[in-house]
Amino acid sequence: MKNEKREINRLIAKLAQFKERNEKALVLFLTAGYPKLNSTVPLSLKIAKAGADIIELGMSFSDPLADGPIIQASSQQAIKNGITLNRIFNQVKEIRKHSNIPLVLMGYLNPILHYGEERFFSDSKKAGVDGIILPEVPLEESGRFLTLNRKYNLADILFVSPATPDKRIRDIDKTASGFLYCVSTTGVTGKSNIGNIASYISRVKRNAKNNPVLVGFGIKTPSVARRIAQHADGVIVGSAFIQKIAQKALHKSIFTWVKKLKDALK
Repeated sequence: MKNEKREINRLIAKLAQFKERNEKALVLFLTAGYPKLNSTVPLSLKIAKAGADIIELGMSFSDPLADGPIIQASSQQAIKNGITLNRIFNQVKEIRKHSNIPLVLMGYLNPILHYGEERFFSDSKKAGVDGIILPEVPLEESGRFLTLNRKYNLADILFVSPATPDKRIRDIDKTASGFLYCVSTTGVTGKSNIGNIASYISRVKRNAKNNPVLVGFGIKTPSVARRIAQHADGVIVGSAFIQKIAQKALHKSIFTWVKKLKDALK
C-alpha cells in the first residue's frame, strides 16, 4: 500500500499563518441558499474579496437548536428556496473554481444522518470543504464524527461557552482541530449582551493550547469585533451579516461593512 502524502487543510494552514503574523481572523456566517437559492456563490466570492478570511456556510434545518430568530428565518427561507445538501456541495464546488478561501459547514445531525454519515463527510471533502461544525454534538458524542473528520482531513470544530469548566475546555481542546468556537454568551445566536468577555476569553486561552480561539454570537459592529479581537484569535459574525443581507442582498454597502469589520481587526 502506497504512503500518500496528507493534504494540508486550508483552514488549519490559514490560522497557523495568522498566528505567525499575529493577525486576527474574520469568519462570516452565510446561510447557504439565502436570500435566493443561487445567492451563495456570488455572496461568498464578494465577501472573500471584501475581507472575510473564512466562510461558515449554514446547512439549513427546520428545527435548529443554537440559532436565533434572524438565522432561523434565513434557514426557513433557504429551505423554501429548495436548498439541499447536494446543492450546497455543488455551490462549494463552484466557489472552489474561483477561490481558495477556507470553507466550513455548520449544521445539525438530522439531515446528515438522512444523507448518510460517511457519504456526507466524503462528499464534503470532494466538494472542497475544510471543516465541520455540529453544534448539537457534545464532546462525549463526538468520537464517531472525529474519526470521519480525520479520515477526510476535515477540521473538527467544537464549542466552549462561559459555563464550560477549565478541565472540560482542556479536554475539548485536545479533541478539536481547526479552532475552538468560543460562544460569547450562553443562549442562541444574535444576542447582544456580551459581558466580561476579556476574563472569559483569557480563561479559555489559558486552557486551550492546541487550537486558536475564535469568538462568536452577538458580534454586531466593527467596534465590538475590535474589542473582542484584542483578546481572541478572531471573531465569527453571523446574525448581523444575515440581517444586512435580508435588507440589501448584494448591495455594495454590505461589502463595505465587511471591509470595516476586517479593518477593525488590524
